[in-house]
Formats: sequence, structure tokens, C-alpha cells
Amino acid sequence: MSHIYEVAVGGKSLIIETGRLATQANGSITVALGETVVLVTACASPEPRPDIDFFPLTIDFEERLYAVGKIPGGFPRREGRPSTDAVLAGRMTDRALRPLFPKGFRNDVQIIVTTLSADMENDPDVLATIGASAALSISDIPFDGPVSAVRIGHVNGEFVIYPTYSHLKESDLDLVVSSTRDKVVMVEAGANSVSEATFLEAVKLAHEANQTLIRTQDEMVAELAKPKLSFEAKASRPEVEDAVADFLASRLDDVLAAVKEERSEGLRARRAELVEHFGETYTADELAAALDAVVKKTVRGRILREGRRADGRALDELRPITCDVGILPRTHGTGLFQRGETQVLSIVTLGPMSMQQKLDTLSPEETKRFMHHYNFPPFSVGEVRRLGSTGRREIGHGALGERALAPVIPDENEFPYTIRVVSEVLGSNGSTSQASICASSLALMDAGVPIKDPVAGVAMGLVTGEDGDYRILTDIAGLEDALGDMDFKVAGTARGITAVQADFKIKGLSVGMIEEIVERARQARMIILGKLQETIDTPRKELSRYAPRVYRIQIPKEKIGVVIGPGGKMVRSIIEETKCTVDVEDDGSVYIGSTNEENAQRAIAIIEGLTKEAVVGQIYTGRVTRIVDFGAFVEIMPGKEGLVRIGELADYRVPSVEDVVKIGDEINVMVTEIDNLGRINLSRRAVLEGATSADFEEPAPGEIPSPLTRRSSLLSPLRSPPPRPAPRQDGRDGGGPGGFGRRRRRPGGGGPGGGGRRPPAPR
Repeated sequence: MSHIYEVAVGGKSLIIETGRLATQANGSITVALGETVVLVTACASPEPRPDIDFFPLTIDFEERLYAVGKIPGGFPRREGRPSTDAVLAGRMTDRALRPLFPKGFRNDVQIIVTTLSADMENDPDVLATIGASAALSISDIPFDGPVSAVRIGHVNGEFVIYPTYSHLKESDLDLVVSSTRDKVVMVEAGANSVSEATFLEAVKLAHEANQTLIRTQDEMVAELAKPKLSFEAKASRPEVEDAVADFLASRLDDVLAAVKEERSEGLRARRAELVEHFGETYTADELAAALDAVVKKTVRGRILREGRRADGRALDELRPITCDVGILPRTHGTGLFQRGETQVLSIVTLGPMSMQQKLDTLSPEETKRFMHHYNFPPFSVGEVRRLGSTGRREIGHGALGERALAPVIPDENEFPYTIRVVSEVLGSNGSTSQASICASSLALMDAGVPIKDPVAGVAMGLVTGEDGDYRILTDIAGLEDALGDMDFKVAGTARGITAVQADFKIKGLSVGMIEEIVERARQARMIILGKLQETIDTPRKELSRYAPRVYRIQIPKEKIGVVIGPGGKMVRSIIEETKCTVDVEDDGSVYIGSTNEENAQRAIAIIEGLTKEAVVGQIYTGRVTRIVDFGAFVEIMPGKEGLVRIGELADYRVPSVEDVVKIGDEINVMVTEIDNLGRINLSRRAVLEGATSADFEEPAPGEIPSPLTRRSSLLSPLRSPPPRPAPRQDGRDGGGPGGFGRRRRRPGGGGPGGGGRRPPAPR
């Protein structure tokens, strides 16, 4: 039986339905906003997975191109690997839900989000979180929800709830907040350097808006919920932990204070001591788990009681920072950023506009000219691991860096390049995603990209006590990330925030705590920006000598076809002749790219010649391209030529064309006429006699024609030149229809009868 709930939030209507589709899943929900519809299913295995110490939650976001009426490209004509948008939507839903499953629950849980319909206006990612929470809440899967998600935009100073793609193009904020009744459990944002005050106001508004949807889910639970599965968390043995703590006593201090590699070696040594000492009483796994618990309690306890971190830093202290630029010889720009033991090298590559990434997703965006990619090789943590395709974590961290940097990238009118930044993590001890943002800022400035401001990022941590006490940590290291309660990443410029991503291991934070975290992050960001600007304070004035130079010219829209040519023939010939890239946009923008200045200028000249019109009365310096009995053809602009008749070659009678000019000669000629077929008549004689453009203006009614016009008619050649065919407009030799060299039509036509007569029809 179908159950439908309609909810009004921020002037938008969301429809939640269950009981109609996918009824064999533990929980199944469809959520609709506008004409965007997602199906969300939740399933769990009946038994826990043995011998694991984590919760096996999988969230898959499935984009179906039938949702927007498209057939997938490629030979199989079906969807393949998830797109970046799909991976990011799945990760965002995961971060909202994972903290709300009960501790010790080890059954496999799989949530599948399938986009059934997409209206290219409402993003389905927030609907995934709403549907997943509702599906889990009414299912028999243990879940401490409900949770809801809302997107907030900021357009012309006003907040917009559930903004459309059209709104987001004008918005300086794209914020998604997931929250329960009293806590915020997930925050993700991209922004155009908005102030912390604006950001926090939007978080509060989102939290309030979520309450309407949470009340609707509460209503669904009351009416439809199934009894929850019972499970038993793996029992802990506190006596093992006590024995390990007593045995190690204060011998953990030096180990925890050491750098990462020494700490790992020290913990391995302590683990071996425990096995040797307690091996007959407890298993190796029990001792390892107890050691981990003791380390966690020790680190967190010192932070809460003494305000002292494992590496000796104060709670608000950054690790030592070093920066460098220009360290690779052939790349277009490089930046090296090191914070503590975390080290990231970012490399910028510039390319022509044709190198933009082509997108085939459910969003209206079709191309992307700025890309940031993040690589996390196993050597960065001293491990051996098979290298495979890009993982979801790498995709997510790359997208976070891209979102943080995108607001400062100049638009294509100012800087007509495709920009790719690759961040290579060379050493990892926490906060590599934020280090990649800092390294990328350095690399962009080193490459000469005129970014509006440098961007820096920092990861904030949290340790909470049982009595509600908490400590906020600035610039968390790997140990604090693993043993703490939060990873709250904030990136931005000196003017404000450009990206936020927060996920929690506890069941959310109050808005007040978020306000305190954001302010601490701002203070740290200012220090980091100072370090970046000590290394390079402004983008370089010149690009690398190995980077292509891209030039932008504007042509009339009606001339696009002339530049491209039939089937792309003309633009391909320009590319072949000049060895440049040529990209023609629908608005008439033409981008020419080359590492050779001379080639680029030649391509520009050809395109301008193709699109500019010859002006009657204008003097041009042209090159003789062909000689015929009745005159010479002269190319006055790239791709445009006209005819100088023999009588117009000189101010005296010319017996033969070749007595005056030869092929390849450059001569000054004036355009005397452009007929209704577009054929251009030129005169060298007019230049020699000092004619001006005024001589070729149309006379007013009753006005006497100019002296030159009368003189030209009096000094016409004794014999008339042969009739002229229509000119070619591309500067190439004729021969086909419409060219100067087209063949004569055979006498007669219409068939074997000749003379234009068709043969008589058979009787």
C-alpha cells in the first residue's frame, strides 16, 4: 500500500512516498522535488560480519541517463563507472548517516540511491540523504535518526532554500547541512569568499529548515516503522585494558610524542612486549585492541585535562610550515607545501580551451575548464599497496580542493586557458586535502595564473568528554584525526570562506560549537596565508616558456560558418597551416593557442581576414597570387582576394600584366568596387594617382560623379576584358563552383538533346 507525504520547505514542495516501489528492500522511499525523483533503498545482511572492527556501510549513488532523456555514449550504450558527481553525492550521504548507527553494529548495510528523473533544475544529492534517512527509519535496521538535509543558496543578499541550478549560478554560497532534531551532523559548502557571519547564518537557517522534514519522518515512523533488528555488540574485556594500562604505565609518553614513523615503531615494540608478557593469558588480538584503547584514552585525556597534545603543541598551534615554488624545470607551475610531516607537491598545466573536460551527467553543466586532481600513493604513508584506479577518497579530496580554488580562478575572458592542477601527496600525517589547497595556490601563482587571491585550508579537530566538556584542536595531525571526534575542514581567502567539509564521529555538534570552530579556523587561515605570501605574494607576470599562449579574438556570429568552413574544412586547414589550436565558440569567441608567437599571429591574421569585410576606398597591401591575361588576382587579406584588371595596374597603358607584376609581388591597391556577388575590384592606378576613399562614396541625387570615376571610364582598356566569374572567399585556387577558375558550362544542357532541350518523351 502506498503512503504519500507532502512537505513544504522554504516555498518548495517535497513529496515522500513509500510502499509502491522496491517493496522487498528493508526500507524503500521515493523523494521528489520538482520533477527530480530519486528512489532510495536500504538493505542489511541478517548476520554481522565476523572479525571486523568497523561498520560496513556502503552507499551507492546511481545516475541513470534516462532520467534526463539521454542515451549513454560509448559502444555498450549503458552507464559505466560512477561519475565524480555520483561519488560526491554518495560520500555526502555517508557522512550524514554514519554517525547515527549504533556502536558495535557490524551487519553489512547497503543504501542505493537511483535517480529516476532529473529536471536539470533540482540537484538530487540532498534528496538522497532525506530518502536514506526515511528508508532506514521505517525499516528494521537499527538507526538513531531521523536526519534531514537542505541546500542553502545566497543570491543578491537573500538566502534561498533548495536553490535550483539557475539560482546557484548567481549564488555566492552553495551550502548543504544535514542535521537531527538538535545537532548538525554534516556540513559541506562552496562559496565565493563569503564572510564567516554569512556562513553561520546560513547554517542556522538550514538547521531550522531541516526540522520540518524531521517531523514528517517522525510521523512516518509512528505509522509505518518495523521492529528493529536485535544485535549484540562485541563484548569488551575491561580487565585486559586495565592490565595493559598498568603494565605500560608512563612508557607510552615518549612513544606518543615521537614523529609518526618512530611512534609506529614504538607501538609495534610495545605490542610485542605485551604479547610476550601476557601471551598465556590473553590473545594477541585482545592485547592489540586493549593497547589501541589505552592509547586513545591517554591522548584524549591529556587534551581534555591538560590542554596538551601528543606532539606537544598547544590546542591552537599550527605545525611548522615550509613552502617553495618553481622546483620542476619543464612544468608550467609548481608549488611545494609542507606542514609537519604532511607534504604535497602541486603541478599546474595550462592548455587551450579545447582541452576542457566534457561532462555527461545529470546536471546542466557540459564542460569544465578548471580541474584539480588529488593523488594519494601508498609511499606517502610508507606502505606497499597495489596501484589501481582513482578511489572515492581521492576523488572526494580532489573535488574539495577544486571547490576551494574555483572562486579565485579568472574567467575565460581574462585568462582563456584550460587549467589542470594535480596534487601529489608525498607524505601524509593528517590534513592532506588542505595541504593540497595550499600547494595548489602556490603552483597557480608560480604558473602566472592571475588568481584573485591565494587560498589556504586547515583541518580542525574536536575531543569531547563524558560531561559535555570539549576541546577544539587547530591543524589536526593523523593521530588526532584517528582518535578525535571530528574533521572540520575550512578553506578560504583573506576575505572569507571558499569551501567547508565537516564530518563527525559523534552524533553532531550544536550551532554554537560550529561558530567557535569557524572562528578558530579563520585565525589559523590568516597565519597560513601569510606563509604562502612570504614565498610568492602575487602571480608571476609571465607564463612559463613551455606553456602555450592562448589568444582570444571576437568575430561576428554570422561569420562562424566562414571560419569553420564546410564540414570543418577551413578551420582544419588553418590548424594544419599554422600548427595552432583553434577553438570557435557559439558566441563568436575564437581561441588560438600555440607555443610559437609567430604561428599564433598568422592564425589570427587568417581568421581576421576571413571575417573582415573589404571596404571600398580602402588601400591594402596585397600579394599577387595569380596572373591571367586580363589582370592579376591580389590577396588583400588572408583568405580574401580581388582582381586588378590590366587597365588598373598602372597609370599608363600596360601591354602585358607580367610587365608590371609577377606572382608573389606585394603591391598597394585600392578597393574600387564590391559587386552584388561579393567580387572585389581593385586598382593600383587609383593609388598611384592619389585617389582617396571620398572618391568612391555614392553621389547624392543630382551630384556630379567624382573626377576619378569619370577618368576611370575614359581610360578604360581598348579591348574589354573577358567576363569575371564570382570570387573565392578563402584565398585558395579556384576550380569549383563559385571560384574564379570555375569551368565553363557546356553549351546546351538538360540531356543528350543539347541546346537546352530535353529528348522527346517516348510515345
